[in-house]
Amino acid sequence: MGELAGDKHVKYILCVEKKKDSFESVVMEHLRLNGAYWGLTTLDLLGKLDTVDSNEVVSWILQCQHESGGFGGNIGHDPHLLYTLSAVQVLALFDKLDVLDLNKVTDYIRSLQNEDGSFSGDVWGEVDTRFSYCAICCLAILKRLDLINVEKAVRYIVSCKTLDGGFGCTPGAESHAGQIFCCVGALAITGSLHHVDKDLLGWWLCERQVKSGGLNGRPEKLADVCYSWWVLSSLIMIDRVHWIDKEKLIKFILDCQDTENGGISDRPDDAVDVFHTYFGVAGLSLLEYPGVKAIDPAYALPVDVVNRIFFGRC
Repeated sequence: MGELAGDKHVKYILCVEKKKDSFESVVMEHLRLNGAYWGLTTLDLLGKLDTVDSNEVVSWILQCQHESGGFGGNIGHDPHLLYTLSAVQVLALFDKLDVLDLNKVTDYIRSLQNEDGSFSGDVWGEVDTRFSYCAICCLAILKRLDLINVEKAVRYIVSCKTLDGGFGCTPGAESHAGQIFCCVGALAITGSLHHVDKDLLGWWLCERQVKSGGLNGRPEKLADVCYSWWVLSSLIMIDRVHWIDKEKLIKFILDCQDTENGGISDRPDDAVDVFHTYFGVAGLSLLEYPGVKAIDPAYALPVDVVNRIFFGRC
């Protein structure tokens, strides 16, 4: 089995951020805030967050904030819950949550909860359990969870449960590992995991491991490094992670590295990107790989950051 090329991945992430005119950068223009979260969290997991100027990042994030209180994917872009969560998570990484006007951000998130407990991603009204997770995770980090109707939010998520024990994006939609993470994560944060059939869901999730050792998101799909996060974190939250072959998964993730130039791809020999680099390193963190800091499976932030938020210590 190879080893994690941690220093190369750090270099890769720092280079991507500098190449503002590169193809990857232009393609990600509208979700640069998500990219910042993926890249900076990876740096923190590898113990290299101090290579970044935190004041510069915080100043840019605040410029992405809309007058509504929500954050857009970049300066001048429309606000959305997906970017608002990334903004809050990055500020948490740097221990800078105090720069936020909490009432403003909280009011924006509250305004997106619907009568049935679901959340719209933005003012245009698309509903998806991803947005339920974003709202719940965000408010929990800001210690403002009591300002939404948690009971209704949980009830809506439970209504998206499927016959195979998984969860979809809306009631009646098929199970998908990404949605399962969002639903299980939201239920974990709200102390509602008793709604999950852990054996049934655990079975569906461990069936995502294919011959290569990698994980897929749905039956009959190819393995993809990003599911090392979505599937593993869900298995950990429901206490069924021992049902998969960890060694084979570690090998699959390490095989997806570009050991010369850094970065991790979706599967071996494909082009690397920041998204898969983050999910590969985060997956290794969940697998307790040496030299990678521990990450919290529900909040998707390093454990020391979560401890600092909730217990005032690292």
